[in-house]
Amino acid sequence: MKHVLLAAFIAAGCGNGVAQSMTPMRGKISSFGDTFTVRVFPYNPYPHKIRMAVKAYDQDFRPIEAHVFPSETMVGSRTSRSVLVSVGFNNKKVRRVRICAESIPFPGRGTNIKAQVCGRFIAYRID
Repeated sequence: MKHVLLAAFIAAGCGNGVAQSMTPMRGKISSFGDTFTVRVFPYNPYPHKIRMAVKAYDQDFRPIEAHVFPSETMVGSRTSRSVLVSVGFNNKKVRRVRICAESIPFPGRGTNIKAQVCGRFIAYRID
C-alpha cells in the first residue's frame, strides 16, 4: 500500500506524532442511481494551514473518474473541511473505492513530501 500515509508528521517536520486524518475512513453506501456520493472530512492537525487535494482510486489504488467538490482546498489549523465525492458504478452492482486526502506542499517551504491518508468505501447499487 505504497499510497497510504503512516507517518504524516514527517511531512510537517513535527516530532510530536500529529498526523493528517480523514473521517470517515470506511463506509458502506447504498444507491438507487448510477452514481453514489460520499462526504469526507479531511482534518489538518498542524498549527498552520495546509492545501489538500481529495482524489478517488479503485481498490488497487488506480485513479478513477470521480466528481470531487472541492477537489483542492485550504484547510485551516486544527480544522476539517467537508468534501463531496461522486463516483459512477460503471455498470457494476458493487464498487469498491478508496478516497484519499493528499497534502500539497507549498513551494519554497523546505519540504516536498506529500502526505496522504485514504479511506475504503464499498457501494451497492439497488435496483
